[in-house]
Amino acid sequence: MNSIDLFVKNWGSKNAMVPIKSLYIEELEEKLAVVLPDSYKYLISKYGLVHTPNVLTKICDLGVDISEVQDFLSLDDVSLLSNLYEMSGMPKGHILFASDCKGNMFCFKKTDCETSQKDAPVWFYNQGQGTVEKVSASFSAWLDQFNDL
Repeated sequence: MNSIDLFVKNWGSKNAMVPIKSLYIEELEEKLAVVLPDSYKYLISKYGLVHTPNVLTKICDLGVDISEVQDFLSLDDVSLLSNLYEMSGMPKGHILFASDCKGNMFCFKKTDCETSQKDAPVWFYNQGQGTVEKVSASFSAWLDQFNDL
């Protein structure tokens, strides 16, 4: 999980992050009827909800064409916002887990989370366009693009 540890070291805000207990992650999985990727569960169970305010600044400074991540969602928000965004037009079948600063969301496809897996592709929901597009083949690779900045 080196890419995850490096991401938190490089980009996590210095505010105290509270790891999320496995019990709560299991409850969310049961509620959503999915198995979240081990890589994502590692991040939130070891570090908690990571806030990355400096990613946007770095992306703008470098002129890099990637969507910035700003906040990882609380487990309550993962469930609540996944349903709310679907009701407001997002294509069905996604599990939101992080946001940028504009209301766009990063998510996993529910079909990618039907069975236990180490990692899963990351998708980006563009709220303004109402589209979902694949932005990375895996959660770890998605974090690595920020580590490479």
